[in-house]
Amino acid sequence: MLRYIASRIGQIIVTLLLFFALTYFLLDAQPGDITLQYLNNPRFSPAQREALQRRLGLDRPAGERFIRWLGNILQGDLGDSYQHNRPVIDVIAERAPRTILLFLTSTLLQFGLGYNAGKMLAWRRGTGLEIGTTVVGSALYTAFTPWVGLMMIFLFGFTLDWVPINKFIDVSLWRRAPDELNLSVNAVVQNMLLTFTLFVVAVGLVFYLTRRMNAYRAQWIRLVSTLAFVVIAVGVWASSPYGIYAGDILYHMVLPIALLVLVNFAGTMLLTRTTMLETLREDYIMAARAKGLSEKAVRDKHAARNALLPVLTSLIISLPFILAGGIITETIFSWEGMGLALLDASNNNDIPMVMGAFLFIGTLALFAHLVADILYAFLDPRIRYG
Repeated sequence: MLRYIASRIGQIIVTLLLFFALTYFLLDAQPGDITLQYLNNPRFSPAQREALQRRLGLDRPAGERFIRWLGNILQGDLGDSYQHNRPVIDVIAERAPRTILLFLTSTLLQFGLGYNAGKMLAWRRGTGLEIGTTVVGSALYTAFTPWVGLMMIFLFGFTLDWVPINKFIDVSLWRRAPDELNLSVNAVVQNMLLTFTLFVVAVGLVFYLTRRMNAYRAQWIRLVSTLAFVVIAVGVWASSPYGIYAGDILYHMVLPIALLVLVNFAGTMLLTRTTMLETLREDYIMAARAKGLSEKAVRDKHAARNALLPVLTSLIISLPFILAGGIITETIFSWEGMGLALLDASNNNDIPMVMGAFLFIGTLALFAHLVADILYAFLDPRIRYG
């Protein structure tokens, strides 16, 4: 296993270098540069534009700039964003938590909904429920996301006025915050992420500890524990002076999360349904039934658990792309996260910003594949790496 991991890390390094080189030279091949936006400014002379190009290193060959960029990366320097006039790492640190909070929440929700729905559909194959749910889920999965988002904004935002339809905070509310709170959007978002992470870890630990219990008893313990964790988290935030601001962010998350869950859960549902249908034809399912196990035990402990492997792998591989966010979703709802930052940087030829974001996304994506490969060996004893 260690030899395999070392080999895969070497492959990851080579792949990252090729990915960075390809991305950098494709971006550099775009016509123009960041200084072009000053051409029509009468107070900015051609000489000043050339001086700015020299200061930013844009007058040097692309290969030389790429090598220097790699050298800076090894020193922990991602460069300065042309557009934001700030270090790239600072922009990512500001935008990434907002995107992670939104997309991690929606990803886990759609995974839980899709997995359980797919499990039930495979178990009730051929019924009206299975056909209807599959048709509706497939329609949502193939729907044009911007259209669905705009229709949700029109219905729930404009018509019913249930949810806010722009930005991710109520600016007037945050401006009225007492000075002694020293309020920061990112600090609140980071604490919300910490709370969410602790909640997921606690729930996961309960599920792990009850995996060998009686199915009926384990189900009740998991349900009660989850509700207790929710009450504790809500109580802690409600007693905090920052609770109202966390609630404001959650209020603005309702519509984007609803859109992401609606258009994405069907992918997990259909994958779970397909893998579980294959699992149900295995000999050990017949053996489990021959032992006299209940249908629920056969479904949950034998069929669904083995069908979970490719679904869980798909989830792990998709998690790194949360950092990129959804450009479409963040644009529709004016959510100032990594998706909008990448879009603006691409439109303005802000190469350091784009490359800095791709550095994190590419690295996390490739290591997620490594984690998935290792996870396969632990979840499926038939898989062994030499």
